[in-house]
Amino acid sequence: MSHLDELESEAIYILREVAAECNNPALLFSGGKDSAVVLHLGLKAFFPECLPFTLLHIDTEHNYPEVIDFRDSTVKDNNLNLVVRSVGDSIKQGRVHLKHEGEPRNKYQTITLLDAISEHNFDACIGGARRDEEKARAKERIFSFRDEFGQWNPKNQRPEIWNLYNAKVFDGENVRVFPISNWTELDVWEYVQRERINLPSIYFAHEREVVIKNNFLVPVTPITPAKESDQIKRMSVRFRTVGDITCTAPVESRAKNVEEVILETAQTKITERGATRLDDQLSEASMEIRKKEGYF
Repeated sequence: MSHLDELESEAIYILREVAAECNNPALLFSGGKDSAVVLHLGLKAFFPECLPFTLLHIDTEHNYPEVIDFRDSTVKDNNLNLVVRSVGDSIKQGRVHLKHEGEPRNKYQTITLLDAISEHNFDACIGGARRDEEKARAKERIFSFRDEFGQWNPKNQRPEIWNLYNAKVFDGENVRVFPISNWTELDVWEYVQRERINLPSIYFAHEREVVIKNNFLVPVTPITPAKESDQIKRMSVRFRTVGDITCTAPVESRAKNVEEVILETAQTKITERGATRLDDQLSEASMEIRKKEGYF
């Protein structure tokens, strides 16, 4: 078996374990590259049967339109069941209180996610997080136990000896499952190439207006308009990871196809989140703190 064959086999085994052990699992699908790969693995794992998972997207309402269009077309093409819950609705319900209108909504997805899990009684949520992305994610088990408050305690997780996974939970508890936890960004792109997986266009080089701030390329959009003092540049960029517009930055690139992206990825020494996620740079919004509160 090749390296990709082994990773695929492990991921399919994990997805089948979820289907066998859990009563009502959901697959978190945002339209990003990692969730697209996990969805592809799920469709492959259960073919020719239908996918036995509900798709769930926690929408900040500040997403790139190319990604939302891709999400909706993928759901339609594969005749899938998608549940969307938005941070905007949580704000209207008084569940989320922004400090100011332009504040990034990423960290507030936790409340909306926990409400959605409770509403639909999901006992497992499958995500596309990988251990190479960020040091808090490197602490995750494949089956990550969450208590009745949706919280994660890295010191209170179940052993996974010999790839045996325990998904048993009481009412109100759940597990987060990460089938591609052992993959790297390069693995993802090589698998996208091999399986010919479609992705949103913003993952490839395109012209976009940006403002350079603290070494980040901040895109100019209606949600993140440039200030009078900002110097706007039009550059060839692509996104390595995609999230809320207010906290996701592109990188300079001329990689217009998968082969060129793979070459760039193999040469880079900066992690995708380190290069593009503005919110990860803020200590109060660190990934580990957010994960302990119930984040993805």
